[in-house]
Amino acid sequence: MDREQLADFLRTRREALQPEDVGLPRGPRRRTRGLRREEVAALSGMSTDYYSRIEQARGPQPSAPMLGAIARGLHLSLDERDHLFRMAGHSAPERGSGSDHVSPGLMRILGRLDDTPAQVMTDLGETLTQTRMALALLGDETGHTGMARSFGYRWFTDPVTRRIYPEADHPTHSRIFTAGLRETLSRQGPGSRAAALVDALLAVSPEFAILWSAHEIGVRHPDDLKRIRHPEVGILHLHCQVLQDPAQSQTLLVFTATPGTDSYEKLQLLSSLGERGATA
Repeated sequence: MDREQLADFLRTRREALQPEDVGLPRGPRRRTRGLRREEVAALSGMSTDYYSRIEQARGPQPSAPMLGAIARGLHLSLDERDHLFRMAGHSAPERGSGSDHVSPGLMRILGRLDDTPAQVMTDLGETLTQTRMALALLGDETGHTGMARSFGYRWFTDPVTRRIYPEADHPTHSRIFTAGLRETLSRQGPGSRAAALVDALLAVSPEFAILWSAHEIGVRHPDDLKRIRHPEVGILHLHCQVLQDPAQSQTLLVFTATPGTDSYEKLQLLSSLGERGATA
């Protein structure tokens, strides 16, 4: 681990980022060149003290998950992310399908969607990062480990996961998740993470086994409209727009409601609830 070079790299990348690059307000009294350490820490989901110690060339060796979070927070390119890992004494993570790294382009878009539910997911349904509004709408989907990182896996193995959708919509979602996993398997092939996920679900979920045997492909929501049930505001009818990053096999999902509708008003209420929770 090269502490001095790691610290210098983080400092230069932090100073090169402007608040507007990551969706933060600049403020009239700002004197810091680039971002502040506490801002990078917040973007990376860690304490300011932890991040500051790394940038000051002290403290323990950061783990691979921590480095991945810092790479996303600083909007690093893949080459920069790999360099970060090597300086910290880790092997560079794999690229392409299965990578947890979110491209700077997607991160810039996400940074401008703070007032909109949006999140980046892998082709296996693993949520990598969420906006504040996505957390308010869907809860934190980034803290799972192992196969449970996949929403589709949790859908078929954990009944609590299904509470987010009305019960009448469950059969459709089951078909969508199964068809999507089959498409991912066709891209990744035998021996892939998708294949391991399929084998695990076939072993534990009779429902998944029945749907898998139907060999459906291309199942979608009609008009890309989803009904999402929130414990405080009830059911929302939301459109789900999708932006693909084929190089990383990742998807940016953006949830919107038609202005003037009840669901639009509920999203505004969720935004207010989230702001009150953040300041409580």
